[in-house]
Formats: sequence, structure tokens, C-alpha cells
Amino acid sequence: MRAPTSILAMATAVAGLSGATSQALAHPHVWVTMKETVLYEKAAITGLQQAWTFDEIYTQQAIEGLDKNGDGKYDREELKELAQVNIDGLKEFEYFTFAKLGDKPLKFNPPVDYWLEYTDKGILTLHFTLPLEQPVPADATGFNFAVFDSSYFIAFDFAEADPIKLSANAPTTCKPTIHEPPEDADTQQLSDAFSSALGQNAQQPGSSGPMSGGGSVSIGSSRSVAIECAKS
Repeated sequence: MRAPTSILAMATAVAGLSGATSQALAHPHVWVTMKETVLYEKAAITGLQQAWTFDEIYTQQAIEGLDKNGDGKYDREELKELAQVNIDGLKEFEYFTFAKLGDKPLKFNPPVDYWLEYTDKGILTLHFTLPLEQPVPADATGFNFAVFDSSYFIAFDFAEADPIKLSANAPTTCKPTIHEPPEDADTQQLSDAFSSALGQNAQQPGSSGPMSGGGSVSIGSSRSVAIECAKS
């Protein structure tokens, strides 16, 4: 049985560009659809609970050789080492998760409650919680966060349904809003190119999943989520 491979190692191997970071050359090799839950406790924002669903290609490469009991399924125990490898590998990149209060960066503690789920649709989802190092008062103005890979090796996008939630204990006057970033000409050109490629792939027989939806895709941009609360 081969050793589990992290998402970062897999992206680099598929790209064949180990160490390359040029935005002009790099493009996504792993696709992640994410759902985010902003956690609240004792009138404060305490962290983010994340669910990252990977594309089929990464999933099939990642789970190869991990079905220890040969039943054709992958339970949490069989995927435990792969989950750990991914969490360890993401540390160097700050888990691609960046939060601020206004313009002030916020720090996270190491992830907790992390595990991998394999669904009957043949895809992997990484679940993990990032606790804030210092909780942010629930009524503070300007809390926002973004999840992105500026090198373009991993493409992150929000799920179509319920991409952002606020946990229990969130103020009823608060809601999450997704903000689109301004795009320069180079980034727009890349996005248009990959959107076109995805549209063509979507027309191929048997294509399905995050890579085949057609439409548009935002490459390397940092769509941010802001928590906005109405003043009483």
C-alpha cells in the first residue's frame, strides 16, 4: 500500500512544475468546492468550520490503495492518515485561509476536528475547524475572511448551495456577504481562458463534477466573505 499523498504534493506532481509559482505559467490542477461556517460562542466569533470537496481526479488519485478491507468503500479510519497528511501539508500555506478585522490580519490556532469523508458520488471532502487565536466580539465591525491559493495550483470556489453559514449563537442581525475582488487584465484573461476550457470539457460524454459545470470560474482571485451586522 502506498503512502497517502497530500493535496499540495498531488497538485505539484500533476503540474510537473515543482517549485514554479509564476502566475503566467501556473493554472489549477486541483479544484476545491468549499462550504464555510463562521463559529460563534459566548458573543464572539471563535473560528471557521470548513468543508472542502475535491474534484474527481484528485479524489481517485488520493484514495488509490487506501481501501484496506477491500469492500470498495472508504471509511473515516481508512482515510485518517490521508487527512493527517493533508492537514500537515496545508500548515506551510496557512491553510489558504486568511481572516482580518478591518485591515488587521487575524491569526488562527492549529486545526481541530479534521477528517475526510468519501461519498457515494466518488468524491472526497476534507472537514476541519480553524479556531481563531483570539476570539472577535460578535458585534465588532469589519470581520472578513478569504480562502484562496495565489499560485493558482489549487482553485477554490464556493458551493452553489449554502456556501456560507453562521453557527448557532450568532446574532440574528448578522449575515455573511460574499464580495468579488477587482480583477486586473491578466487575471481576467486567465479566468476567461479556463472558463472556456471548462465549457468544452462539460460537453464531453461522461464529464461531471466541479470541473465540468461550464459557465465561469474565478482563477486565483480572493473572493472574500464579510460579516455584516445591522445596527440596532
